[in-house]
Order: sequence, then structure tokens, then C-alpha cells
Amino acid sequence: MSGTEGKGVVKDSRAQPSLGTDPFEDTLQRLREAFGAGRTRPAEFRAAQLRGLGRFLREHKQRLQEALLQDLRKSAFQADLSELILCQKEVELALRNLHAWMRDQPVAKNLLTPLSSAFVRKEPFGLVLILSPWNYPVNLILMPLVGAIVAGNCVVLKPSEISQATEKVLAEVLPQYLDQSCFAVVLGGPEETGQLLKHKFDYIFFTGSPRVGKIVMAAAAQHLTPVTLELGGKNPCYVDDDCDPQTVANRVALFRYFNAGQTCVAPDYVLCSPAMQERLVPALQAAITRFYGEDPRASPDLGRIISDKHFQRLRGLLGCGRVAVGGQSEESDRYIAPTVLVDVQEAEPVMQEEIFGPILPVVTVSSLDEAVDFINRREKPLALYAFSRRSQVVSQVLARTSSGHFGGNEGFLYQTLWSMPMGGVGHSGMGRYHGKFSFDTFSNPRACLLSPAGLEKLRDLQYPPYSATKQKLVRWALASPGCTLL
Repeated sequence: MSGTEGKGVVKDSRAQPSLGTDPFEDTLQRLREAFGAGRTRPAEFRAAQLRGLGRFLREHKQRLQEALLQDLRKSAFQADLSELILCQKEVELALRNLHAWMRDQPVAKNLLTPLSSAFVRKEPFGLVLILSPWNYPVNLILMPLVGAIVAGNCVVLKPSEISQATEKVLAEVLPQYLDQSCFAVVLGGPEETGQLLKHKFDYIFFTGSPRVGKIVMAAAAQHLTPVTLELGGKNPCYVDDDCDPQTVANRVALFRYFNAGQTCVAPDYVLCSPAMQERLVPALQAAITRFYGEDPRASPDLGRIISDKHFQRLRGLLGCGRVAVGGQSEESDRYIAPTVLVDVQEAEPVMQEEIFGPILPVVTVSSLDEAVDFINRREKPLALYAFSRRSQVVSQVLARTSSGHFGGNEGFLYQTLWSMPMGGVGHSGMGRYHGKFSFDTFSNPRACLLSPAGLEKLRDLQYPPYSATKQKLVRWALASPGCTLL
């Protein structure tokens, strides 16, 4: 049976006339009933869904690669590296740790609860909505899905309609590998997403822009629904004078131009002295030529811009500052060359919005202090990078700034570490995921205290009237280790 024929997919209503009915109501009701019946809670069920997801990734690897090539001109290797392998490893990690993560966590007690059992139970929230973006359309929908599954939730997945080829694979094939009474893929554009957000969910996980994040958060507030917001922002990259410019250029170019710059944790602009700029720009040119050849447009390792609308926005940003490297573009191919801009002013559009493309502005500062001030007077970024041979310089940038992620002499390789949480702070988002952090995100930590039904005489100390002796003993008991009262 095709996934679009089963009940795991709500068909795209964009091309259908409105009949005044809610296209999502039946699906959401089915999932709520499944959760209420406890279908997703057993460890065996969660493991079966994870194994199904793993089979989907293995059995449809080529089709997913082809979809990513069509959407973003992403090579098979880059598709594996940044999407498929990471998702597969996330599934395997969850399967290995499923029982340990689900296990109740005993906690310390005090002298008022000596015979009680005190523990934290991680229970699922219930019906979860995952809204994913187009730039990593497999990774950024399936990674949070793993966390929602392992935590025992029912899930509604809403892939981006912009990455159309990948959306089609997810809609047609993925539901065949999951229990369709507990999981559904829904389709549509902004109008359908807005209609979907009118419904009450128990948790919403959104990855996208701060502008849309505010809309999602406002909708969630109507039902007091908790959210994780994985947003973006302008990620600074400070380059100290005490650096090897070619080493810095290699690392910055790799992470700036990967996926044609359409990465939320990519370095968004460079801060350096005028002297370092003179050394860094030729090094960036050399790195770009080394990575992508004399004609980057012919390179299989350089992606394309996702849509005509995004291409036009980025081409407009090429008019900011002065083009020092690259600057070429071709509308028919949605191609923008790896570009470096210099003489950029802070008030220009390229410094006012997240670029999300293969354009790197360089802004000059006179000192580390000026760079830190520049960073701190802007919104807190999702990621921040600092390059220097002097460890104390990197440490100062780390200590004097705030961001979701930080890389010292490194790019976003932390994305490959399941031991590290992913997420923003302030304007760049809230909440964390990856590995155990995903399980915790999609779980409610329920405080549980189980006391004996009998032995009532032992509790006499807690009941009024409170004599001077009782007061003294209660105070002493409350002061014992592990006591916390609101």
C-alpha cells in the first residue's frame, strides 16, 4: 500500500477546494485515542518504531539521496554525511539506551520520608507536533522524531513544502514503516500550518526562522503548550591577528559554503582587524579554489539555492559592501558563487538578517574588546566561533559572550557529537535535543513519592497541634540532606 493511500498521511490540501472542514481533525483524534490507550508507552513498541525508522533509512537511501540532489543539488556523499548517517546513528543510539533512559531515577530523601520510595519517572507528553525546515529536510525532521519515539509519544510530522522532492518521499514512504495509528505525516503550506497550529498539542518542536518561531510560540501559548524552538541568527566568527590565515580560511570556508551556506549554525560573518582581513581574503580565495575548483559552478560539492525566492533575496545581498571573492550568480541554475564581501557596514542588509547562503561578509574591528562589544549588542546567536593560536583569546570570547553553541578553532563538528546538546538561546531559540537530550526534551520528568499505606503512628510528628518539641523535630528533619520545599 502506498503511504499516500494509508491513513498515515493527510493529503496536501493546497490544491483542493475548501469545504469548510478541518483536514486534520480525524488524524489528530486517531492519534490522541492511540496515546490514551497506552499504545506508545511499552518499551517494545518504542523499539519496534525505531527499528522501522532505521529500515526506512536503509531501504530508501538511494531515493532520499536523489530527492536531496533534486532539492538542494546535494551530492550523495554530502547527503550521507549531513543527513542519512547522522539519523541512522541517532536511531542506533536510542535503541541501545532505550531501557536505561526509560528507567525510573531514584532521588535523595529526607527524614520525613524514610520508608517512602522517591523517584523521577520520564513520562511521554502525549501528542507531539514536529515542524521541520527545508535546508536539511531529512535530518531536521527525523532527528527530533527519534527523540519523540523513544520518549513514547504519538507524533504528527510536518515536512517543509519547499523541499518538495524530500517531502514527497517522507509522505509516500515513511508511514509504511511506522504504526499509522500513532504517527502521521501532514502536508501543506503556510495556510495549512496555521490551521494545524490552532489545534491543541501536548508538545511542539519547531525548526526554522525566528520570525516563524514567534508565530509558533504565540499559537502554542493559546493552549499553554510547551515548545522547543530551534531558530537561527547571525553567527559571529572572530579571527584573532595571531592566526595562520590559511588554516582559518580552510575551516571557515568549509563550514560557510557547505550546503551552499544554507546551514543555521554556519559562520555568518567574520570579525577581524584590517591587517588580518588583508591576509585572510586571499586565503579564502585559495581555499574556495582548492575546494570547488576554478569554476565552482561545475563542482559536484557545491549545492544550489533552494528556490527562486531565496535566490533573489541572496542576489540582492551581493550589492552590500564590495565583492572581494566570487559574486557570480546564475538565475536559471539558482547558482551563487562562494562569495566574500569586504568594506561591509553594520547597517547594510547583509548584516541585518541571517544570510543563509554562500556569502561571507568581513567586518573590521580594532581589538578583541571591540569584537566582543559588537557581538554582545546584537541578539544572542545560535553559534559563535573564535580562531586564535592563543588559548586565552578563545577563552575570553567564550567567557564574555553567550550563544547556543561555541567553536574554538573549529566549525560545527559538534553536530556530530551525541554527547552535546543542540539548541539556541534567546533570539536563537530555546530547548535542546540530540541523543539523551532529545529523550529528555520529549519527556515530562514526573516527581513520584510512594509511601506505605499503614504505619500511621510514625507520621504523628507531621500532624498538628505542633508542640515545641514537634516543631524542633520537624525543623531538624527538614534540614536533613536532600530536603527541598517550595
